[in-house]
Amino acid sequence: MTHGTFISFEGIDGAGKSSHIAALSDAFKAQGRNVVMTREPGGTPLAERLREIILHEPMDPLTEALLVFAARREHIVQVIEPALARGDVVLCDRFTDATFAYQGAGRGFDLKTLSFLELAAQHSIELQAQKPLTQGIRQPDLTIWFDVPPAVAAQRLAAARTPDKFESQSQAFFERVVQGYAARAAAQPQRFARINGHQAIDAVRADVLAAVRAKGLLKGLLKEGGA
Repeated sequence: MTHGTFISFEGIDGAGKSSHIAALSDAFKAQGRNVVMTREPGGTPLAERLREIILHEPMDPLTEALLVFAARREHIVQVIEPALARGDVVLCDRFTDATFAYQGAGRGFDLKTLSFLELAAQHSIELQAQKPLTQGIRQPDLTIWFDVPPAVAAQRLAAARTPDKFESQSQAFFERVVQGYAARAAAQPQRFARINGHQAIDAVRADVLAAVRAKGLLKGLLKEGGA
């Protein structure tokens, strides 16, 4: 492999996306690929410390956005770019679309400011040389969006764990977040695959595998619903 594969998983809290990352990892490993499973905020020791602050400390909206992108820059430089350069598959639980959905649509933060921070934090000289039309911004090759009604996601969360400051937001907040994801998907349809997360787990897994194959990122013959 001369280049890696970058796939992000998106959706509101309780959408069930995390349970499908490991299954997709197994599918890639079965085809001899090295896989890096990571998450945002987080992915490096520094970014994980920033994650705890972001998820649990009250703060000004701009401060929150700056910390999110600071953690992302560290993640990109230390983990994502080196893995892609090695030809690995990077499976990331959330990336920049979450920032536009949560901080942008959910909290109502200025989207132009988020776009500026996106350009600054995700700039890649190497990528700019290869794909100048991207403005050198590192984005996933595919973003799998698990779309679930906020009321269903809330029921799942209530039975799972003690909520952080985002998970404890109102249903109206998560409805705005869903709208934020929909707006990102509409703006970049070639990158997004919308998955109906409100169905049986085997059906969701089959849809995820189908979306990855349709993008040409997963080769070979694999049985649907498993790795």
